[in-house]
This record gives sequence, structure tokens and C-alpha cells, in this order.
Amino acid sequence: MTASPSRLHTLRDYIRWAVSRFQAEQLFFGHGTDNAWDEARQLVLGALHLPWEMADSYLDCRLEDDERAHLQDLLQRRIEQRVPTAYLLGQAWFCGLPFIVDERVLIPRSPIGELIDRRFEPWLAQAPTRVLDLCTGSGCIGIACAYEFLEAEVVLADLSFEALEVANRNIEHHGLEDRVYTVQSDGFDGLPKQHFDLILSNPPYVDAEDIADMPNEFHHEPALALACGEDGLDLVRRILAQAADHLTETGTLIVEVGNSQVHVEALYPEVEFTWLEFARGGHGVFLLAASQCREHQALFRERLRS
Repeated sequence: MTASPSRLHTLRDYIRWAVSRFQAEQLFFGHGTDNAWDEARQLVLGALHLPWEMADSYLDCRLEDDERAHLQDLLQRRIEQRVPTAYLLGQAWFCGLPFIVDERVLIPRSPIGELIDRRFEPWLAQAPTRVLDLCTGSGCIGIACAYEFLEAEVVLADLSFEALEVANRNIEHHGLEDRVYTVQSDGFDGLPKQHFDLILSNPPYVDAEDIADMPNEFHHEPALALACGEDGLDLVRRILAQAADHLTETGTLIVEVGNSQVHVEALYPEVEFTWLEFARGGHGVFLLAASQCREHQALFRERLRS
């Protein structure tokens, strides 16, 4: 797939060539972009530490030999190995903030980011003082909340020690060590007697059928963060069964389940989940008030055992 160095000289050359190759090879775009042009621009400019907003006139700048070699390597890995661009660059953006990412964590893309940007209006009666980001991965959801709620203490919890290493790097990168910290926890097990005003979770929820059908790009992400049983709800069942024990009196639970929304609705037809809507795309995110979690806790525990 190697492009001829004698023919590609400028940023514009490499972006144009990458667009053509991405489309010819039918790459999947779903980790920050949704089309070949934006993906190519993100990879080429990001690899050379250039801003996305750079004036188009600079695209005609000629590249040094080492820059061209670096781009050749990254483009080859993107096309031949289907490595997502965020992993190639070691960075992804979420809620307008940069996050360190690698193959130990999912690439940030949750629609919960739109809720954070809106400060969860109209769903929160008041700003939370304690926030839990359960199954945190890179820490992007919890850290973005820390920017919106300046007085809040934020806990980032995950079963994966490797993921928490990345989350800790992001806490340090954003200078939030004074009120954001990590806890290794399998669901709520590592958080005994802790209570939160807001619990957010983007847990593993992909069912067996969807896992089998996923494009190759997704298989670079940690399987532990994606798949969770035949219907994708093994961990979601546990979260629902225990959430009432960890929410404050007026707390709120928000959980992303994506395409497994159909399984949630089939498993709990008695529960009036609030399914949130998103202007920027996304689906399968439900909200429950603490009172609902308490009201249905016996049901949630029963279905956990079934």
C-alpha cells in the first residue's frame, strides 16, 4: 500500500491520498469521525501535532523526510491493521477535552458527553457534590464532569487495573488530583457504603450477536470493556440491583446500554426507564431516580438471580 515518496510532498497530498485509500479499503469510521475526509485530516494533522483548525493555506506546506516516513507508518497501520486513529495518535477528544488513550481503554465516544455539556439539564435538581463514573476506562466521563461541577468530588471506578493506569494519567494531565481519584472495583464491590448524588456508567453491554458483527476496528479495543454475556446485560443487572444502596436520597443513575436497550426493556417491562434523547446522535441511555431504584430493587435483585 506504500505511497510513492516522489509523488506525495505536502499535507494536502497525504490527506487526499489517505481519503482515496480509506474509501477504497472500506475502512470503518466510528471512533471520533464518520467519514474518510475527517478521518484522514485528523490522522495526518494529529500525527504532525498540527491543529485541526489550521488554515487550508498551510496544507500546501512540504513535509520533511522524517515526517513523511512517520505518516507512511501510521497510514499503513490504519489501513492494513485497521488500528483506530485515536490509538495511533494516543489521544482522543471528549466534551472538548483531550484524553490520553491506548488499547487498554475504549476510545471515548459516549453520548453521555452531550448530557455533561448540558450539565444534565433538566434532570438534576442541583449540582452533585459526589459523582461516580463506574466502568470509567480512560476516565473521560468523570473528568469531564469535574470540569462542569467545580465543587464535586469524582470517583473513577473500573475492574481493569490497566484501564485505571490510563485514567490516572488523565487525572494528572488535567491537574485534578485534588478531587478526582480512582478505585479498582468490580461493579460496586470496591465501593462499600459509599453514596453518590450522580452515578454514570458506560459499562460493557454489547451482546454476543453484535460482538460477532463488529468491524475489525473494534477488536483493537479491550474485550472486557465491550462484551458482557449473551444479552450484554450481565453487569447492567448487577448495577441495577445495587444502585439504590449507593445513591443519595435524591440521587440519579444514568447508564448507557446502546443496542441492548431492547434487552433491558424486555427484561424489566414493569420499570419506567427514562430513555434520553440526543441532538448529536446516540441512543440507548436510560435514567432512573434514586426513588425508582429503591422502588424496584427487589425486582432488580430477583432478575439478577434468574
